[in-house]
Amino acid sequence: MTTVVRPPKPTLAAVARAAGVSAPTVSKVVNGRDDVAPGTRARVLAALEDAGYQSPVQRRNAAPATTVVDLVFDALDSAYTIEVLNGVLEFAAVSDVEVLVSVNRDQPASRLSPERRAQRMLEEGRSGMIVVTSAFSVPQLAAFRRRQIPVVVIDPLNPPAGDVVSVGATNWAGGKAATEHLLELGHRRIAYLGGPAAAECSQARQHGYMAALMARGIPVNPEYILPGSFRSEHGVRGLKALLELKERPTAIFAANDSIALGVLGEARRQGVRIPEELSLVGFDSTYQAEEAVPALTSVAQPLREMGRAALRSVLRELRGEVLDSHRVELATQLVVRESTAPPAAPAG
Repeated sequence: MTTVVRPPKPTLAAVARAAGVSAPTVSKVVNGRDDVAPGTRARVLAALEDAGYQSPVQRRNAAPATTVVDLVFDALDSAYTIEVLNGVLEFAAVSDVEVLVSVNRDQPASRLSPERRAQRMLEEGRSGMIVVTSAFSVPQLAAFRRRQIPVVVIDPLNPPAGDVVSVGATNWAGGKAATEHLLELGHRRIAYLGGPAAAECSQARQHGYMAALMARGIPVNPEYILPGSFRSEHGVRGLKALLELKERPTAIFAANDSIALGVLGEARRQGVRIPEELSLVGFDSTYQAEEAVPALTSVAQPLREMGRAALRSVLRELRGEVLDSHRVELATQLVVRESTAPPAAPAG
């Protein structure tokens, strides 16, 4: 009778003895922690390889399980997020990928440290992550990158580190196109209701707005630029403030459709007719813009394609492909509807 003797599976303690370090140090290296000296890390990695030890990352990659990707939102309460979600799900359906959707602010996991959350992803067999807007900061994202978990950020409020892939739209060009449309109609007093002052996408849209004005020799009026939030409440407050000015604007460019819809609602309450007395342009061109009364002229972001591009980038990284660029910018397009018209009287 022949007996097959299999060597015991290597343990962290055995690897630690071979490398001349402690077992906790080996655990740190296995889990992608960065608080290990380079020389020590090299010895541990060599000992792990000699022992044939497989890290959680290696075991996950070797397993023939279905690819699971986390999709993390700040909130799922806008047409913007729904469009992005649909784009991710559409691409997942044809790519044999399961998508786990979570809302960061409502999940107990959001109170975990970045290291623990990243480690939980590995333990639960999830392969990558797509983050929409501000769910994670750059230092937090590093915890996932250390564990070789591909992360793609959609429309980040601020630019991520150079090794993090991000997907967005041509915000500057979109802001310029919106303002040029109003200028071509004859407007000269044009206000900008922006998102958060620190948000890069809102800044880019504002700079496009300013560039269009300056190209026509029109001074930028600081009273017409009101940063705030990407919510309809800012549209309400912004219109109230603009109507109190001695020289009211004849047109408003809003940094997103939610702000523009807030303006529409408040204009109705104030008895301001759109577009007869005030023209209005939004940004995103979601289904809400189409269904508004009057239908909202808006800069269309390719939101579904942004979702598809994000998942496509995650899958390419999982396959070990080298990406052409860590920043993907998709073109915007102005969609003219019913909320813009020439000013009622020549602007001064």
